[in-house]
Amino acid sequence: MSKLCSCCEKWSPCLLSLMRIVIALMLLQHGAQKVFGYPATKHVLAPLFSSSGMGGMAELAGGLLVLLGLFTRPAALFLAAKMAATYGVLYARLAWWPIHNQGELAVIYCFVFLYLSAAGPGPFSLDQLRKCSAAPTPTPTPSPPPPG
Repeated sequence: MSKLCSCCEKWSPCLLSLMRIVIALMLLQHGAQKVFGYPATKHVLAPLFSSSGMGGMAELAGGLLVLLGLFTRPAALFLAAKMAATYGVLYARLAWWPIHNQGELAVIYCFVFLYLSAAGPGPFSLDQLRKCSAAPTPTPTPSPPPPG
């Protein structure tokens, strides 16, 4: 059992980055549909400054930041709040349970982005590169003179 745990611990940061990237790519598709009409959808393209158009722009901008792993924590927190608001405004009024109101995806996105806002982007991200380049280089300390 301990081998399994050590293997999971070793891969956990990489899988965090992979989850962040895949979730961001999925969200980018929703934003692109609302803003550009691509990938094609059966719905009519909403005006850019409508609530759907603004939501699409938020999904594109936030999704791109999360995809790149740039300002991941604030972007993910913003997207979690956006998804919670989307659920409340569009789905919750239709029925109590997400399975009945087709709001499961908004709930899932909300909690995944909430997790990313706490966990961070993982090792494969621009945030990680910024952290490494901003870290001060350690200055060597002089060794004390030998006794005696």
